[in-house]
Amino acid sequence: MLPSTPRVGVALAVGAMLSVQLGLAVSVSLANQIGPTGVAWLRLAWAGVLLLVLVRPRPSAFRRPALLTCVVLGFATAGMTILFMVAATRLPLGTASALEFLGPLTVAIVRGRGGNRVWPVLAAAGVVLLTQPWQGGTDLIGLGCALAAAVCWGAYIVLTQRVGDEVSGLRGLAVSMPVAGLVATFVHAPSVVGDLTLPLVLAGLGLAVLVPVVPFSLEMLALRRLTASAFGTLMSLEPAIALVLGLIVLHQVPNPAAVAGIAFVVAAGIGAERTGAREPVKAGA
Repeated sequence: MLPSTPRVGVALAVGAMLSVQLGLAVSVSLANQIGPTGVAWLRLAWAGVLLLVLVRPRPSAFRRPALLTCVVLGFATAGMTILFMVAATRLPLGTASALEFLGPLTVAIVRGRGGNRVWPVLAAAGVVLLTQPWQGGTDLIGLGCALAAAVCWGAYIVLTQRVGDEVSGLRGLAVSMPVAGLVATFVHAPSVVGDLTLPLVLAGLGLAVLVPVVPFSLEMLALRRLTASAFGTLMSLEPAIALVLGLIVLHQVPNPAAVAGIAFVVAAGIGAERTGAREPVKAGA
């Protein structure tokens, strides 16, 4: 039985976001060598291999609807990862994160009930203050990729929660991630495989642990303890975490509006924690 309190789910979700942002920071130099899609392919391919080896899922143990959901989740995961990597190379990281957040924010608004709807609105205001999209020009290709990644992220949240409710442990992820790796391999591997070296391959392995293996595993566990609305609202912390890491690692000093944005999303996260616990769900396969 899962804990009734949402605190564990919140901690898992925050840990996932920290891992993602650290992985993105490390990905910068690697993207300069093999491109953003090459980095996405290495991460997803290695992640699929790692989960297959560690979890060893047996497709025959899944009910057919659950297995199909895992496959669709794999396509959504591949789209989310590849599209966001492209967007992040064309837009400021905070802007790309905010645009991608429209996906989980939409899930939060649609799924929220009663007072829960306050938190997505507060989080949205924080995201606007954090990213200040009215400043500077916008790359249309980057904008399109970020919005497409938002659609994939929204689908990812809904599908991951469904998989987590039906499949125990990380077996669902151990099916969806290899599917994502195969999709990325089919689309991007032929264009970058000739540029690979052993150090790049090993770097890809390390990145696969940081993102997506660790965060996606934590997110699947978090979604078994939180409503989709609460989880989507918590994901609004992503631009704030990116802003903090920008200050620490890249020495990007936030302005007062960005600081106010952090306060907004933290308040929304607290509200989601207090109202977002899920009822226990038995897992079956």
